[in-house]
Amino acid sequence: MSETLPLPAGTTLLVTGARVLLPDSDWHDPPVADIAIGGDRILGTAPRFSVEGPPPETLDARGMLVLPGFVNAHYHSHDVLAKGTLEEVPLEQWRLYALPAQYPPRSRAEVRARTLLGALECLRSGMTCVQDMLTLYPFDPAHLDAVMEAYESIGLRVVFALQYGDRKGLDTVPYWKEVFPPELHGQLSSAAEPERGFDLLGHFEATCLKAPPRPRLHWALGPSAPERCTPPLMARTMDLARRHRIPVFSHLYESKGMALQARHELAQHGGSIIRRLHAEGALGPEISFAHSVWLAQDEVAILAETGAGAVLNLQGNLKMKCGIPPIREMMRAGVRLALGCDNCSCSDAQNMFAAMKLFSLLATVSDVIKGPPPSVPALRAATEGGAAAMGLGEVVGRIAPGFWADLTFLDLQDPSFVPLNSAARQVVNIEAGRAVRHVMVDGRFVLRDRRVTTVDEAAVFAEVAEVMPAFRADFAAITARIARLQPWLDQAQGMMDTADMDIDRLPRLR
Repeated sequence: MSETLPLPAGTTLLVTGARVLLPDSDWHDPPVADIAIGGDRILGTAPRFSVEGPPPETLDARGMLVLPGFVNAHYHSHDVLAKGTLEEVPLEQWRLYALPAQYPPRSRAEVRARTLLGALECLRSGMTCVQDMLTLYPFDPAHLDAVMEAYESIGLRVVFALQYGDRKGLDTVPYWKEVFPPELHGQLSSAAEPERGFDLLGHFEATCLKAPPRPRLHWALGPSAPERCTPPLMARTMDLARRHRIPVFSHLYESKGMALQARHELAQHGGSIIRRLHAEGALGPEISFAHSVWLAQDEVAILAETGAGAVLNLQGNLKMKCGIPPIREMMRAGVRLALGCDNCSCSDAQNMFAAMKLFSLLATVSDVIKGPPPSVPALRAATEGGAAAMGLGEVVGRIAPGFWADLTFLDLQDPSFVPLNSAARQVVNIEAGRAVRHVMVDGRFVLRDRRVTTVDEAAVFAEVAEVMPAFRADFAAITARIARLQPWLDQAQGMMDTADMDIDRLPRLR
């Protein structure tokens, strides 16, 4: 781009003078460009647009960097209120603190407050789109309505999936059945427990997938993890996804325990969940696997071959003692990669800058073989990669004509960017969210000059304060219950930690 171009017809907002991360530009030294927006779409970009006749609304963005809005490709809004509550808790034990099956039924007010609060944090981190893989247990249609209303009011784009499974958690965690006395089995659960006498997937298809479309709301399917879903349920999931042309998100090999379970259960598939799914025809471009830490080399090759993707959630993987995924190996194989921020009680922060920085740092130590510089791949995973995982790769994740106007504006006068030596490296390795100035979704500013425009933040915080006493009382009761289970939890965890495996993703002293 070098010449001045006429302003596209239908332009309603003209962004001028910003540095812009265009798809094929140098992201270390992005060009200065204008962006023409018409309604909810990007109409064009140019070094400069000439305006003839009455000018449209114009935003002078000199001194700013405009990025495609970040895409959080793995998130659970059900435990937003538990941020900052836990440390030093292995994944299998963490589930007992954080996940809805352990809690009494929640109030509609709590569901609304936590959804709004989580969405606010995402927006302030420069995210314009999230994949919310939500557990509502026991399922209540009024709670689903509250979630949809919250997202609609705040203006964040959401790809929504209910999390489900048809196997009890007790049957999917190594050694729990053997170690725990039978009278304690009822106190153990996992990410998604089977609903009693209720076809959650059928209800979701009838009331959501076949419903009239809503702005900024997109559907997905959320089989909790393959070991928690029988082959018939996975087959039904993939059939639904392909018929309705929607994406599928599932958890895979997050911990050593999850990989060990596959070794114990799937001898006929070489101890591999990936080989099981491949044999069932459940792999393809529509499915993405959160975490993917304990992948073996042959499984990485199968993901690449089938077009299945991985969504890395590195902060939670470190905090929950899960390990470091084979990032470089997946990059070399051509596996589609996206980034997520996961639960608020395991990752704590819905912050894509933190996710990108961890991608950049851990990519360099996930393999001894030197690879390409990771800052641009990190940015692409946080934008284009997330959009592809969502099934929105043709309309989200790039600043290009025809794409939705989902944009994040960073203030280059922030110390993070002075001097500006490399926009990509400084976004990924230095910035933490302080420079986020504007956020636009569907061509509408939802954050402008660092103020949320769609909801009253103080009112949201007041709603959260109102529901916190009940949440804290229930969390305290759960903590006391887990304390009574701790001897057996530690015994089972010790057996998982010391079990022989053919791979190792945990950093250890040698």
